[in-house]
Amino acid sequence: MSALIIIALYFLVMLAIGIASRRKARGADDFFVAGRKSSSPFIVGSLLATIIGGSATIGMAGLGFQRGLTGAWWLLVGSIGLIFLGLFFARKVRRLALYTLPELVEKQYDRRMALATAILIVVAWIGIVAAQIIAAGKILGILGVGSPAIWMVVFTVIFVTYTLLGGQHAIIRTDVLQSVIIFLGVFAGLALLLTRLGGWEGLQSSLPAEHFAFPVSPQFDGAALITLLLLVGLTYVVGPDMYSRIFCARDDGVARTATLWTAVLIIPLAFAITVIGMGAASLFPGITPEQAFPTVISELFSPLLGGIILAALLCAVMSSADTTLLSASTILSIDIIGRFRPTANQSGVLPRSRWAIVLLGVCSLIVALMLKGVISALLFAYTIYTAGVILPVLAGFFKNRLKVTPTGALAALIGGGSAGLISKLLAIKYLDLGALLISGALLFLVSYIDRRYRSTGR
Repeated sequence: MSALIIIALYFLVMLAIGIASRRKARGADDFFVAGRKSSSPFIVGSLLATIIGGSATIGMAGLGFQRGLTGAWWLLVGSIGLIFLGLFFARKVRRLALYTLPELVEKQYDRRMALATAILIVVAWIGIVAAQIIAAGKILGILGVGSPAIWMVVFTVIFVTYTLLGGQHAIIRTDVLQSVIIFLGVFAGLALLLTRLGGWEGLQSSLPAEHFAFPVSPQFDGAALITLLLLVGLTYVVGPDMYSRIFCARDDGVARTATLWTAVLIIPLAFAITVIGMGAASLFPGITPEQAFPTVISELFSPLLGGIILAALLCAVMSSADTTLLSASTILSIDIIGRFRPTANQSGVLPRSRWAIVLLGVCSLIVALMLKGVISALLFAYTIYTAGVILPVLAGFFKNRLKVTPTGALAALIGGGSAGLISKLLAIKYLDLGALLISGALLFLVSYIDRRYRSTGR
């Protein structure tokens, strides 16, 4: 009962922050990018809370349960991606002072490419929000009150409501609070788990040696690492959620510094969550992998402490859900609907954006109720997005030097995204990586043909 009370209080606090932030979210800059006034601690806190979502808690603990320390690579590839983003692109992105990634793509190429990018992101990000909702259902299901499906509905109503009320102002503030709770909850859970197992030595003696192999293992070879680095790691270099945080930064120096600090801070979290999954494999070998973290909470901790750590898990999931939802709804309202129904002033954008939040929240909930696995749902979305969007956007930063054209970029997006979709629908091995190669080949080949065609004046 105490765990249920803690969760109820947590939900009430999130709603209160949303209501309090409503007064500050009256204009488009306030609602979409928190007035572009956020300092480094706020950007770091928001990035951390966004990244440590369902995949990094429920999903990654499940990977640790299945294959050991190499499960940490799910977040470590993100750290590598953030280092590249911070060193080479964060300043450039912030200086543009935009709202969305498709707006950046339009500056790089043209309106056609921006619209295609927006559509692909919205479709993929519904899957990512759905994965967070699935994770919430798995977490709250251990309370023993109501079914996971009912908790998924409750969770969706909460995070949609405070996002609807306060926009980016609410998200930035809730994310900072949530990132602190996540850190405390994860490391408190790890310390208690290792105490129960007799320390690191006790964990080592209870699991096969292959669970401690790193950076690769019999279950996770070099090819799997390269696949994860490209399909997931690149989403941290070019991602609408990462860029939405950068657009909120006070200046380009804050954007760069915050990105690099976030890259450092997620490394210990990656290993801590993975080891919790390994501990669950030792103590509860009969459970399913994605129940590893929730089972540790319900079986090892007192109701009060379990409720606190459960709230930390929910913080991780909710902070990712609200950010991805706002990113997708902003893109839907500005870059898709706005193309066909432009408004004369910024005030007309906000009502449309709030309706987009509700629409995408409902769509994500429906998808979540249909799907089951957190990691599988995320990999499906990431593969389509990465294969279609990443290479054209990265090339767009060096467009003149690489001589890529809008037509080549559009061909790369459509061809790569389609190949990524086929690879997941038909489960064709290595086609997910092949989709990236297809995207790159189309980008340069079609750009070359396009330039030649234009030069002949035909």
